[in-house]
Amino acid sequence: MQYRNRLRTGTTVATAALAVIVLATGCASKAGGNGPSTTASNGGASKAPLVIGASVSLTGDFSDSGKGVQRGYQLWADTVNAKGGILGRKVTIKIVDDASSPTQVVTNYQNLINKDHVDLTFGPFSTLLTIPASQVAKRYGYAFLAPAGGGPDVFKQKLNNFFFVQPAPTTQSGDVFANYILSLSAADRPKTAAYAELDDPFSAPIAENIRAKFEAAGIQTVYKQVYPSETQDLSPVMAAIAAKKPDVIIGGTQSEDAYAQVKSLVQLKYNPKFMFQSNGANSPLEYPNKVGAANTTGIMSSADWYPGSKASGSDAFTAAYIAKFGGSAQTVDDNSAEAYAAGQLLEAVATKTGKIDNATIISSLHSGSWPTILGDLAWGSDGAPTGEYSLVQWQSGKLLPVFPSGVAQASPVFPKPNWGG
Repeated sequence: MQYRNRLRTGTTVATAALAVIVLATGCASKAGGNGPSTTASNGGASKAPLVIGASVSLTGDFSDSGKGVQRGYQLWADTVNAKGGILGRKVTIKIVDDASSPTQVVTNYQNLINKDHVDLTFGPFSTLLTIPASQVAKRYGYAFLAPAGGGPDVFKQKLNNFFFVQPAPTTQSGDVFANYILSLSAADRPKTAAYAELDDPFSAPIAENIRAKFEAAGIQTVYKQVYPSETQDLSPVMAAIAAKKPDVIIGGTQSEDAYAQVKSLVQLKYNPKFMFQSNGANSPLEYPNKVGAANTTGIMSSADWYPGSKASGSDAFTAAYIAKFGGSAQTVDDNSAEAYAAGQLLEAVATKTGKIDNATIISSLHSGSWPTILGDLAWGSDGAPTGEYSLVQWQSGKLLPVFPSGVAQASPVFPKPNWGG
C-alpha cells in the first residue's frame, strides 16, 4: 500500500472541500435528479450494459496514482466481462478526468448521474476529491465505493452510502506494528522509542497512534519531532534521534522524507533494533531505488495488498494485471488492487442477492463481511472499514507480510540487520 494517495488533506484542503460541497448542493438542486435514472435491473430482465461511472485524476497532482486506479477499475471490468458480466450484463466503465480538482470532480459526478445516467458509481482518488464526490452520490442515492480517500474527514460526514475499500481508516495503518511489538516478550520488546513525524494530517496521526500504544505499554519516548512538509534536510532530526539511541524508530512519513530518514541514519551509522515507516517503505518499486536495496532489510511498514497474497481472487488479479500491463507481481500498483477490490464487492453483492441496484448494494455492504483481494472487508455505519492492515517487512530484497500470523509469509526479523552501506 502506498499511502501518498491518502495523504492529501489539511486546513487548505478541508476548506476547498467544504466549498465544493456547497457548490455540489446548489448544482444538484438545479439538476433536479431523483436518483439513478437507469435501474440496474435484477435477474437479467435487461441485458443492457451495466454502466459504472467514475471521476479519476488522469492529469494534475494525483495523476500517477489516479492512473493506477483507472487500471484497476478497467482490469476488473475486463475480468468480470470475460465471465459473462454481472447478472448477464456486460460492465462498461465510464471514466472522466477530474484534473485532480475538487471542483471538477463535482461536475463530473453530476454529469455522470444526470446526463450519462450511469447505473452505479465508483470513487475518485484522494480524500480531497472523495469528500465532495461522496456528497453528490449521497444526494442522488448512489452507493459510493471508494478505493482511496480514507481520511478522517470523510468518515465525519457519516454517509451511509459511502464505503472505503481498504481494511481500516488510513490513520490506523500503523496499529498493526504496535500490536506486533506489544506481542513480543518483555525481553524482546523495545524499551525506548523515537518519533520523526511529517506535519501532515495522515502521517503524524499514524505515528501518534503508535506512540499512544507504546507509552501505555511502558515504552519510553526519548525523542519526538514533527517537521514541516517543506523540510529538505532531515539530517538534524535524525542526528538528534541517533544521539538518544532508541531501540525503535517510528517514521510518520510519506515518500521523500522516508527516503531521507534512511539515508541520514545510514550516514550516521545508527541502526535501531526496529524501524517502521508509515509510507515510502511500502513501495516495492521506488523504495529500493531511493535508499539502496541493501539498506531496506529489516524495515517495516504496513499494507493491504502485496505480492503472493492469498486473499480471495488475488492470484487471478495478479495474473491478469501482469498479462495486461506487464511487469511482475512486485510491480503491481496497489492503487490498482484497491480499485479492483471495489469491483469485487459489486460482484459479491450481485451473487448473494441476485440484484445490482444502489439500494441493495448499500444495505448489503452494511451487513457481514465481504471477500476481496484486500482480505475480508466490513464497515461501520460511517463507511469506515473495521479491519486491520498487514505488517510487511523488507527481507532479502522483497516486501513480505510478517504479521499477523494469519497472513504472514515469513517470520519477522529482529533485531533489524545492519545497514548495507
